[in-house]
Amino acid sequence: MAIKARLTAQDLWKLGEGDTRRELVDGEIREMAPAGGVHGQIQARICRRLVEHVDRHGGGQVLGGDVGFVLDLPHDPERVRAPDVAFVSTASLPEGRLPEGFLRGAPDLAVEVLSPSDRPGDVQQKVRDFLDAGARLVWVIAPEARTATVYRADSSARLLREADHLDGEDLLPGLSIPLAELFE
Repeated sequence: MAIKARLTAQDLWKLGEGDTRRELVDGEIREMAPAGGVHGQIQARICRRLVEHVDRHGGGQVLGGDVGFVLDLPHDPERVRAPDVAFVSTASLPEGRLPEGFLRGAPDLAVEVLSPSDRPGDVQQKVRDFLDAGARLVWVIAPEARTATVYRADSSARLLREADHLDGEDLLPGLSIPLAELFE
């Protein structure tokens, strides 16, 4: 019987970029299908609004499109997750700047835009991974339902409908994104 080697974040990094999106969970690479047009449009709109806010107020870096975060969870210290959009506060950056490779620790804000191929259990595990690793907020955007769910580090969650706004809370004070704007 062959024993499968447990891969590390460094092994994933060595694979480099390509046409396939990848994460590392329990030592195994998980490949994800490329996202569709609606997903990409919503991701871009969230990035734009976050970048505009951070450009005006400072406080960190906005990262879009599959940047890897090594979450260092007790049960899986090499878990690498890649949110669709992330905000990392300056205080969370080593030496105040972005590294060349994967970032260590969770982003302060992780944003996931659901695709039709996403399985609910997988999405919930990813949310839990970010929060367990220290994320302060996780936004899950559901284009088909035209809703968003905001998860917080204190284990609370709130469902937002199209008439509501995504709020930066104490992480990004003053940020307010009308949910309807994402689904135009």
